[in-house]
Amino acid sequence: MALKAFGGLLIAFGALWALQGLGLLDWPAGSFMLAQREWVFYGALTALVGGGILWGASRVPHRRH
Repeated sequence: MALKAFGGLLIAFGALWALQGLGLLDWPAGSFMLAQREWVFYGALTALVGGGILWGASRVPHRRH
């Protein structure tokens, strides 16, 4: 469960960074990531890692106590 939550957070933050890097999301206004193209790459990579964690966590069998 924790891995799924962590993967979801990485996807959300990666998408935020990528959108800020593209200049499509100007929030927060003082962010150093706004319209900085390298953050598109960092955000996409972070979201992909999060997707991999989410996918891997969904493949782990559930243990019942």
